[in-house]
Amino acid sequence: MTRILAVFNQAGGVAKTTLTQNLGYQLARRQHHVLLVDMDPQASLTTFMGLVPEELRETVYEAVVEEDPLVIHKDIHQLDLVPTNTDLSVAEMQLVSADLREMRLKSALEAIESDYDFILIDCPPSLGLLSYISLVAATHVLVPVQTQFKAFEGTDNLLNTVARVKTKINRKLAIAGFVPTIYDSRNAQDTRTLGAIQEQLSAIGPIFPPVPRSTAFPDAAEQRLPLLLHSPKHPAVIVLDQIAEAMEGLK
Repeated sequence: MTRILAVFNQAGGVAKTTLTQNLGYQLARRQHHVLLVDMDPQASLTTFMGLVPEELRETVYEAVVEEDPLVIHKDIHQLDLVPTNTDLSVAEMQLVSADLREMRLKSALEAIESDYDFILIDCPPSLGLLSYISLVAATHVLVPVQTQFKAFEGTDNLLNTVARVKTKINRKLAIAGFVPTIYDSRNAQDTRTLGAIQEQLSAIGPIFPPVPRSTAFPDAAEQRLPLLLHSPKHPAVIVLDQIAEAMEGLK
């Protein structure tokens, strides 16, 4: 079974793209065929993977708006990528009156999903249509939650969106778990928020070990590399591999 993970949080700055790239790489290292799909018009994942969004002539936009086949860039650090650029920012408006708009990404992925063990969708930081069609296409939702009070407080809205998708159109959608991110054990608020995440969300899905705050992540992104290739001995690599191992057990 191909597991399609929507990495989703409506808040920005929670390390969603960083998690998508690095989790994908850890899964590839475990001998899985992995596709990354950039559904965020900011195109951070596309940039992190070494492509220049402004230079791309075909992106995920053509697949979801024009219903063209997905254009896949192969074998970037053992990963395949469907890139995006700012063209995707107008897709929500264009899809408002489109036939079967909710199914556009799902239909595009169905044509290629048998080639992959895992497909990771980097969702935009919003509760809009692009996130909605990503959840419709997914088998599971993986939620990065920054260990700050304000970020944690927004989780209810996210879960309501997931519940709405599951009720209306994707009944098999499941919560893969919650990943506390940008965690600083020296910060009292981070520690309190981590405790609240573990206490309040554990009944909904697994709570994975926190991904620590570290300048190594932006440094690796600047070099267009996964963390493991940039800093092989960084302690966050162990955490990311633990999350990857858990993803292998998804049903």
